Amino acid sequence: MPRGLSRALAALGSGFLVALSLPPWGFWPLALIGVSFYMALGLTAVRARDRAGLGFMFGLGWLAMGCGWMWQLTPPGYIAAALVFAGAHGLAGLISWQHRASFWALPAAHTLIEAVRFSFPFGGVPLASLGISQVAGPLGGTARVVGVIGVTWVVFQLGAAIAEWVLAIRAHIGHAHRFGAGGTWRVLAMIGALATPVLLAVIALFAPQGSATGQTMRIAAVQGGGRQGTSALQVPASLVAARHLEATAQIPVDADLDLVLWPENVLRIRDLAFADHPLFDEVWAQSRRLGVPFAVGITEDADLTGRGGRGQITNAQVTLSPSGVITDRYDKVRRVPFGEYVPLRSLLETLGAPVDQVLSDAVAGKGPAILKHPGLTPMAVVISWEVFFSGRAREGVKQGGQVLLNPTNGASYTGTIVQTQQVASSRLRAIETGRWVMQVAPTGFSAVVDAGGNVLQRSAVSEARVITADVELRTGHTWYTRIGDGPVIWLLLVIWVVTAAVEFRSRSSPSPVRR
Repeated sequence: MPRGLSRALAALGSGFLVALSLPPWGFWPLALIGVSFYMALGLTAVRARDRAGLGFMFGLGWLAMGCGWMWQLTPPGYIAAALVFAGAHGLAGLISWQHRASFWALPAAHTLIEAVRFSFPFGGVPLASLGISQVAGPLGGTARVVGVIGVTWVVFQLGAAIAEWVLAIRAHIGHAHRFGAGGTWRVLAMIGALATPVLLAVIALFAPQGSATGQTMRIAAVQGGGRQGTSALQVPASLVAARHLEATAQIPVDADLDLVLWPENVLRIRDLAFADHPLFDEVWAQSRRLGVPFAVGITEDADLTGRGGRGQITNAQVTLSPSGVITDRYDKVRRVPFGEYVPLRSLLETLGAPVDQVLSDAVAGKGPAILKHPGLTPMAVVISWEVFFSGRAREGVKQGGQVLLNPTNGASYTGTIVQTQQVASSRLRAIETGRWVMQVAPTGFSAVVDAGGNVLQRSAVSEARVITADVELRTGHTWYTRIGDGPVIWLLLVIWVVTAAVEFRSRSSPSPVRR
């Protein structure tokens, strides 16, 4: 087999190992193993086009598998996205150069590419991230210090450092001259490359995690059940509502109960505002029976609420009091492209794309990620897709949220790629914010996650179940909720610029090339 082809297949296999570290397959050490193998290939590639090709194959193996759920939204879109994401990591390989500091440059470049993927195109696709692969491992705690982008860098940097040390030791055993001019500085840089991510993981053990208020909120999360892998076009809205009303009716009256939480958009309201719809009275009746407020996921015609035009819809979580008053509302800000709205709809329709699978475009909300109800502590809220965006949860906490709610709906996806990655993202958001997370879905998974990212309860797929938990209310901030992603991104840019300067300087005094 030609050497170039074997190296390309090795890079593809490295990406597959990273994919297997993700839920639902999830074994976190595989991410480090896969990244280390890829870094060894990238650090020994001489030509720019070789590094670009290796980065492309690595990204393809990782993200084509990790984002396989996209096929159910749009097969052509999935293929395009896999190629675009892989191409972006090919670009990271291209701009990392082959020089003395490449074991710093390559991790920074790949992490910056991931930061771009988290926000572009169409608002970003932050699934299949290295962060969620590490949530059950010793590196997951670094999220409370540097967030998901920082965790991504930690994995890349640790993998590059391991690869560089292995290559150096092999060269030493083979009596090869690997360090070149400035060998002492190079050894120090190698020590720093290995020590920095390890030090971050140690610091995370002692970093602020928020603090308990000494109070709890008893929440009953209602999962109505039903067959997984069915779209809104296949299951009548009345049946979804009936299942959740039936499950709610089984909740006993409990003086300690504080809130009943329903999933995202289980009430699909048309032609009327929610307050004027017959379903409002049925939900209100259950709220009166239990004597507690409900947080309910609804969709409405946008023009009836003044939040959009005709033919558009809103996706909101509203709080309803036992007295029949809607006390607060949060409209989803981050929408799923090709799931809740179709970007470039007119163009795609002209090209014959099946845009009719998404009948109405959801309108993006503009309010802060918080729900408030008289007598209850403020609740940070991220609806479904938003839980993959760390900034949404951070915003809710900075608004005073002492618990994080994640009403979601993954009923249309077959398999469990999205659902398990969402649970992992809820765990990551819990670590980042120092808040408990209550996740609820109509067909699963619903889960209770503590502030350390531990899953305390989780439902099965398709079952009808009510999960009741005393959720600890917490206040204060982690380092991540204070600083956000900005400083981490700027630091990565500085690393990349400094390594670029090293590259340009090395061109005037070339050192032996590693092979």
